[in-house]
Amino acid sequence: MRISYSTLNNYQNCPLKYKFREVDKIKEPKSKEAVFGTLIHSVLKYIHTPALLAPTIDQALDYFSKGWNSEVYENEMEERSAFSQGVTIIQNYLAHTKPNDYNIIDLESRFAIEIGNEESGLHTVSGIIDRIDKTENGYEIIDYKTTRKMPSQDKVDNDLQLSIYLKAFLARYPKEIDHLDKITVSLYFVKHGVKLSSRRTKEQLEELEKTFLSVIKSIEEEKFDPILSPLCDWCGYQKICPLWKHKFAETRKLETEEVKTAISEYLDLKGKLSEEKLRIAKLQSLILQYMEQEGVERVFDDADIIAKSLRKTYKYDAEKLRTLLEPLDKWEAILKVDGIALRNILAVLPTPTKQAVEEAKTLDKESVSLSVKKNKIEADDDLV
Repeated sequence: MRISYSTLNNYQNCPLKYKFREVDKIKEPKSKEAVFGTLIHSVLKYIHTPALLAPTIDQALDYFSKGWNSEVYENEMEERSAFSQGVTIIQNYLAHTKPNDYNIIDLESRFAIEIGNEESGLHTVSGIIDRIDKTENGYEIIDYKTTRKMPSQDKVDNDLQLSIYLKAFLARYPKEIDHLDKITVSLYFVKHGVKLSSRRTKEQLEELEKTFLSVIKSIEEEKFDPILSPLCDWCGYQKICPLWKHKFAETRKLETEEVKTAISEYLDLKGKLSEEKLRIAKLQSLILQYMEQEGVERVFDDADIIAKSLRKTYKYDAEKLRTLLEPLDKWEAILKVDGIALRNILAVLPTPTKQAVEEAKTLDKESVSLSVKKNKIEADDDLV
């Protein structure tokens, strides 16, 4: 069986929800909390992705804005509140974090490891680790959280997700099993700007495998009873769940009367939204052409400034880098060709090697975007 931490967690919270999703393959609409969390994770990856210059706050906010999905929110007030919260998270994160200060060896690292044995059965545990840092003494495995509630330190010390991430890390770097005291596992709660950290023992990692095998056994025995909990309020399967089905009996009778109007209005709004997005793209293209023609980086109106920003990313020839760095015992230090670690060791390389490394890189992609700022001069005049 193939299982991830999230599916294991789903089963522990409610076996019936697991069955609906994983066995019956009934799609569940993504909640607004899940959509919001996914976008924040994407922005944090963008912030830490290797580049000549780390993104500015304005560029990070522009990336957040372009990825925003307004359709998951019930009304404009709810959407504004969520958007404002996202802006605050990004501003606070960059106010206290300098991306260049961290030696990040991987972002959103996918893994698949085997557990069990031939007697009990072999199974695969898969997942994605948000971030792995090389620290001064060892390593740190970080998982971002956008939840409002923070757990106790005791729960962090026994968190299954962090344990499975550590086990996956050790499968990648098996020699580090002898240095568990130098590997930190952390949950970073971005809404609070707080990171809760812990470490693991070999005994805890052994217990982790037992937990996964126990859940797998229950799944194979088809134990799918529903569990009533506060999490039911966010569940997309209430309409077919035996514990909640009655709640929607009357609502379903009314759906046929409203559905035609809803479909018509939805398509009308979607059409207008597409037209607006297309118009914005055309306006941006026209403004960029004008900037190029006049040789300017910013344009103004009475209240605001539109600024042009250029972002470049590069990729490196792995074989060339290996030839250059192995004789200097620096190849193992970067661990990943496009990793931030490469940028961090450039400063200590001999000048000829540094120049050769620069020649080994090629332009991967280049993008231009516009950001809008307040015209401070005009704004100050308004206050006089």
